[in-house]
Amino acid sequence: MGNAKATGAEPLLIKRYASRRLYNTETSDYVTLEDIAGFIRAGREVKIVDLKSGDDLTRQYLLQIIAEHESRGESVLPIAVLTDLVRSYTTQAQSVVPDFLAMSFEMLKQGQSKMVENMTAINPMASMPGFEAMRAQQEAFFKAMTGGMGKTWSGPAQDDEGEGDTSSKDELADIKKQLAELQSKLSRM
Repeated sequence: MGNAKATGAEPLLIKRYASRRLYNTETSDYVTLEDIAGFIRAGREVKIVDLKSGDDLTRQYLLQIIAEHESRGESVLPIAVLTDLVRSYTTQAQSVVPDFLAMSFEMLKQGQSKMVENMTAINPMASMPGFEAMRAQQEAFFKAMTGGMGKTWSGPAQDDEGEGDTSSKDELADIKKQLAELQSKLSRM
């Protein structure tokens, strides 16, 4: 399926014996449903066949894994989705449901991949719309709260206490102007 085809690897073959035990042909040992779920989570494709008849039982066992997780309270599928799935088995929608579900899960996987790519970028927030305006607003807010103290002190020098009044008034006017511009930008967003 997806990963097996993409990597060229064959699916992991699991054989079901008459005793209903599942045998991993790769490691020559018996496995549980939870082991199979682990293989799948690790990105491995799995094929489960009946040893005697050769019937493909993969779908049956995958549904069983999902049912076990759902019954343990690890709910992924909302009741409405489960209900609609049951309905789809008795309606004409049956023909479109598998394709729809496959496309939906593919879109979900692509969305997750894109999200992971954005998260691993140097600055994941930089790609967000409005990030630059938010950054500018934070700078202006910090400036206003610290009285202009950032990397350098922009207030009056300690030795000329009274001489800094004009520059601090100009700076305050600049900050007010920047805040007004940012509020305007935010209200447009």
